[in-house]
Amino acid sequence: MSRRKWAGLGILIGAFSVMLLLLIPRGDTNPQASQQVSPLNPKQEQQSKQRMMAQDIASTDKLTRVDTQQHLTTMLNSFQHANPVTIKKQVQELQKYHDHFSMLIWQDAETKQNLQFKMNNYSWNAEDQKQLNHYLNQSKIQMQNKHFYESPSFQMAGKQYFVMSEAASGNDKSVTVLINQKILNEVAKHQKKNLRMIPYPKEGKFRVESIHPDTLKELTVETGHDNENASHYYENEIVVHFRTEPSRQDMNTIMSDIKAVSSRKIGYTYIFRSGVMRYEELKTYFQKKWSPQYVEPHFLYLTNENADGMDSASNTTVPIVPNDLLFAKYQWNLPAIEASKGWNLSRGSKNIIVAIVDTGVDIDHPDLKGQLLEGYNVIDPGSDPMDDVGHGTHVAGIIGALVNNNEGVAGISWYNKILPVKALDKSGSGTTYSVAEGIIWATDHGAKVINLSLGNYADSEFLHDAIKYAYDRDVVIVAASGNDNTERPGYPAAYPEVLAVAATDQNYKRASFSNYGNYIDVAAPGTSIASTYPGNQYAALSGTSMASPHVTAMAALIRSKNPELTNKQVMDIMRSNTIDLGTKGHDSFYGYGQIDIYKALQAAGSSEAPLQFWPQHVQKQLNSVH
Repeated sequence: MSRRKWAGLGILIGAFSVMLLLLIPRGDTNPQASQQVSPLNPKQEQQSKQRMMAQDIASTDKLTRVDTQQHLTTMLNSFQHANPVTIKKQVQELQKYHDHFSMLIWQDAETKQNLQFKMNNYSWNAEDQKQLNHYLNQSKIQMQNKHFYESPSFQMAGKQYFVMSEAASGNDKSVTVLINQKILNEVAKHQKKNLRMIPYPKEGKFRVESIHPDTLKELTVETGHDNENASHYYENEIVVHFRTEPSRQDMNTIMSDIKAVSSRKIGYTYIFRSGVMRYEELKTYFQKKWSPQYVEPHFLYLTNENADGMDSASNTTVPIVPNDLLFAKYQWNLPAIEASKGWNLSRGSKNIIVAIVDTGVDIDHPDLKGQLLEGYNVIDPGSDPMDDVGHGTHVAGIIGALVNNNEGVAGISWYNKILPVKALDKSGSGTTYSVAEGIIWATDHGAKVINLSLGNYADSEFLHDAIKYAYDRDVVIVAASGNDNTERPGYPAAYPEVLAVAATDQNYKRASFSNYGNYIDVAAPGTSIASTYPGNQYAALSGTSMASPHVTAMAALIRSKNPELTNKQVMDIMRSNTIDLGTKGHDSFYGYGQIDIYKALQAAGSSEAPLQFWPQHVQKQLNSVH
């Protein structure tokens, strides 16, 4: 799935404030009600994405409030018999990992004890302070009557806040907090890029050019809708796959001829960066002097109980309902794909590793504790693959957030380990080289399933080489199709070795932003999906980036249930055991339909391999490359 770099956003309060109480309904759960959705024109597409972003912001606001209330309850219990010194230490520890807590007030009406902790450096004017005092006074009145209190969102110094208070039921103690809702601004900025609502500006340390992916002719991108016909590359770099390995003397000649600033190698493929030559000049040079197997631009890819999990109740078909705080009310997506019934058949295995090649993962998030392996940072190999965007953390939570820990969300896989690979930088973008290196590294380090919630519209042989490297080593590769409401194939999703995923909404309909086309294999939920987010928080995001990890997690459950299945067989099972939506059989909007975890796990068996099933359009392509 493609995303585009973006800078600057003033959060549109009016755009989401009217939706704060419209938390996502589960919608019509009858798949037969699904209708084929016609593609939108540019104006309709932009309006639809604005509504989707507003829904994500409103849902995130509610998730933040529910999570905050849980913290208040926990604090009331832990502060009951604590002295002021102990309380202060616990508050400092809380703020260390939850910096959105800006103020905390502990009150004991019986002893007249009142402890106030200002946990951030801030400067408010008299009008802001007056507004804050108003909500604190409202809170105090409610605490006297032992009523839970939460204020509406309000602004101070250009930032969003709310006040929340809770009183203990058996005594006169209460806790009041001031919460900085910076996550709403972060989600809005994230979704502007993730849903590709803005054009792609030239920024960063290299000059970036926009081109048409078919003709490689320069293209002007003026609106978000223009992104569907654009791919981007570094204009002073070139990817070269030589027919024979160049000698040291050859390399010295090349570096001198093109006035090279640097060269990098992965396999037999090189990336050269020239200090003076543009791509077209580099292309002419290499083709005339070295006759390589291919040359191409260096494209950018952007953001688009028991250790093995089973128990004696594994033969039941009664849905398992975990106790995670946000599951029952907000995770509409898991019942939609029959995850709760599927957990009776497989909850994953620590032996099947799932790699997420993305922006990294928040390795300190409490809802991912124990789920992450030591990964790799392609961007900065000496650092941890820490997420500085939010995208990868959200993807990770959909796949493997802790289940039954009374906190946050439930992941689809309970026990599969996640291997975070940071191949996209803090702007949410990465090069062909970084994504390819991430795929190869994950494959070489034990991944049996790889999620790629990223993409570009250019068909890169370099990236395809990396995909085939993983595929030939029995890895299941799953990728998002993109968020441009276009039929143009996006890569890597459109490669025959990859399972391409479209997005659906709560009513089993195609998400209005979701890309479509003959290459789509399956669909999965992708609108306002609740999951983990950096800063030990939770957010609701929309995109095929969110649909893809549903399918990735299902592949991990299938491989956990029957490790003898090949990657081809796992992909067959996922295609042939779906909820058929739209036109009967395969269609361009839903592929073979929305995934059904329970049906797929039933078909997976335990050791006997299923019959081979390859879609005709995929088999034709595979025959040409294998």
